Amino acid sequence: MNPSQSKTRVILTGILVSNFVSLVLVGANKFLWVKLDSAGDDVLILSSFVLVPILVGIISAYFWRNLHLKTWGYIGWSTLNTFIAIILSFLFLEEGAFCLIIVSPLILVFTVTGAFVGRVMFRQRNKTLKSTVFGILLLAFIADTLSEHEHVRMVSDTMIVNAPIEKVWPLVVEYEPITAKENYWFFKIGLPSPVQSTVDGHHAGAGRKCIFSNGYVFDEKMIVYKPNEELTFDITHQPRDPEIMGHIDILRGQFLLKDNGDGTTTLIGNSWYKLYIFPGWYFDLWSESITRNVHLRVMEHIKMISENDV
Repeated sequence: MNPSQSKTRVILTGILVSNFVSLVLVGANKFLWVKLDSAGDDVLILSSFVLVPILVGIISAYFWRNLHLKTWGYIGWSTLNTFIAIILSFLFLEEGAFCLIIVSPLILVFTVTGAFVGRVMFRQRNKTLKSTVFGILLLAFIADTLSEHEHVRMVSDTMIVNAPIEKVWPLVVEYEPITAKENYWFFKIGLPSPVQSTVDGHHAGAGRKCIFSNGYVFDEKMIVYKPNEELTFDITHQPRDPEIMGHIDILRGQFLLKDNGDGTTTLIGNSWYKLYIFPGWYFDLWSESITRNVHLRVMEHIKMISENDV
């Protein structure tokens, strides 16, 4: 075997071993949370997307310690390492494709970080440094696993509709299928978008359904039904899809209407959701963006029909 083949074999060994360790740790994390969480929620915590990728980078750097890789070598091979981790998560952890698109930047950043931390650790051959780093990671992993993870958020959007409130209200309750082209990039590449809403009755306590483009249905119960003023509904059942399951619960939706006194209506859409995937600050960026674009697609449809009717 020539030196080039030997070097490649060592690099790939580091990638495969580190990914095997990551699968075991993330799987253990998910298993522990199902056991520890009284609600049985499948929570993906900070360790899965920060601490484990750092450890993956460190393990890879251990195998690469004698290869004298340049900075771009560490970045390039760590990028491949991240790509393989994403594929393995899709195959063995049954994560959804869109969820993996969302987490990949986070995993990449911390895998590269771990690789550079490992390069310093193993080149200096400092046992105290190694013990300290691994000790910190272990303590952080345990503390994160045992910590309480609760994250509920509300997203709100407002739109002016150039139509009287009497034209807007019926469409807030239920509306015919949306036929407009997708504008949001996530919807364009296949993320399900809202298509239609139907109701079983026009009163508080009646059922309501929100139908998405892939045929999934969110079952809802209208808890506040005030014509021309407020519609609030709780989500009673949501699809068990890999993109949603164990990651987010949509808790409640709401439309508020205000007559502006000049023939126009202020339409406000609110949604509440609970995250089961952490760190919350990162996944909130994505969850808020997706929720906001669900709002806007429905509200723009209501606006268009109301104004055309006028």
